Amino acid sequence: MSRPLPPNPPVNLPDGDFAGYIFDCDGTLADSMPPHYRAWRYAYEKHNAKFDFTWELFYSLAGAGLHDSVRILNERFGDNLDPDAVVATQSEDLEKEFQRIEPIEPVVTLARELAKTHPVSVASGGGRVHVHETLKSVGLEGFFPVIVTKDDVANSKPAPDTFLRAAELMGVPPEKCLVFEDSKLGLKAAEAAGMEWVYIEPELYSAGSGI
Repeated sequence: MSRPLPPNPPVNLPDGDFAGYIFDCDGTLADSMPPHYRAWRYAYEKHNAKFDFTWELFYSLAGAGLHDSVRILNERFGDNLDPDAVVATQSEDLEKEFQRIEPIEPVVTLARELAKTHPVSVASGGGRVHVHETLKSVGLEGFFPVIVTKDDVANSKPAPDTFLRAAELMGVPPEKCLVFEDSKLGLKAAEAAGMEWVYIEPELYSAGSGI
């Protein structure tokens, strides 16, 4: 159905009569996953987590809400970390990293081209402030007319809420939307929303592989 993007532009779209395009933010439009990882690792170490927060563990949770991520790890490792405290530490440390975030150029270029003829939007599991700051950091401030974050829906990815809300605000039926995502949870959310997707492979586009 869908396939990974090639490692270099131009980006080839899968066959289909798509009327709207939905982009994840972190790891898809912005190479912000390495800064996120460093901030999460710092937060877990500061709060004496029982587990080693590896890059692989981090990416397995990509797309989940911030607090949900902590709860999932508590359950998985038998820990009792305070989600509010860990997220607060992570968010504070992440603010120092914004200047280091780079755009993922092939995807940004594609978004700019598609926006000339079709509705485009962002649907992210991040918080509203963070998503807007990230888009600003990669030169996309004010570009997307529709931005949906975890603060705008009842359930974060892998629930379909974020993508369905973006489709609704674009005025496009879900089955006519194509989603661009870098996380497995995000892909599950797209499928739950009845949307096709293109996988932005972290190994091809993120500097995180060198962490």
